[in-house]
Amino acid sequence: MKFTKMHGIGNDYVYVNCYEEKVNNISEVAKFVSNRHFGIGSDGLILICKSKTCDFKMRMFNADGSESEMCGNGIRCVGKYVYDNKMTDKGVINIETLAGIKTLEMQIVKNKVTTVKVDMGEPILIPTIIPVNSKNDTFVNQPVKILDKTLNITAVSMGNPHAICYVDDVSNYDIEKYGKVMEVHELFPKRTNTEFVEVIDRKNLKMRVWERGAGETLACGTGACAVLVASVLNDLCERSVTIQLLGGQLNIEWNKEDNHIYMTGSATTVFTGEIII
Repeated sequence: MKFTKMHGIGNDYVYVNCYEEKVNNISEVAKFVSNRHFGIGSDGLILICKSKTCDFKMRMFNADGSESEMCGNGIRCVGKYVYDNKMTDKGVINIETLAGIKTLEMQIVKNKVTTVKVDMGEPILIPTIIPVNSKNDTFVNQPVKILDKTLNITAVSMGNPHAICYVDDVSNYDIEKYGKVMEVHELFPKRTNTEFVEVIDRKNLKMRVWERGAGETLACGTGACAVLVASVLNDLCERSVTIQLLGGQLNIEWNKEDNHIYMTGSATTVFTGEIII
């Protein structure tokens, strides 16, 4: 199986072009290639497939083999892959995902994609759709007991569920201890990604993320989008911010006119190779 290793600010995936390759037992392959000791090493597996409705279709599998609806960092790399490999000559493309159709606008330098702006669509705040087990109209700044702490959680979906909380010093916070418990909390019937956020000022946020099915990763694009939404709802920042993650930064905007979230960040190719599955 031929593959390409790529990352969006450190959130790394193994990409397979399913126009040319056929992947059987996808969940098992995802677990194998993601293993950083016995496989290629990644946060998961992303398949680039044909679509009947869009330019391309993306399927994304976590390191534990579970399929997720969407990956913000991953979809930017899909845009880079298809353009750099001459699968398209368009600077704006639509990609089908389980979280709906996403539009990508690519910045091209010397015939290579450097950064990608993604229309991530509208945030979902209705608990039954996120989903979160709550009868409230929204789930904003709600106290949730996690082990020895009570964390105030805001729940947002960007096509996949996110639980956002705020801490004073995110760099030294034990997110594995609390993120692991939050991921499988009874509040979240489909599990959840958990973002731990430190507010620097109203234009700058700092976050770490515990991803559903992967553990702590260096970055999470949908998570950064959810963090902006939660922070605006809690009146902690403006509608356009720079978010610093372990792997780099993303620029996120919540547009008032169309209610869409726009994410801009880099996409990087690491290496290509072939592995026997």
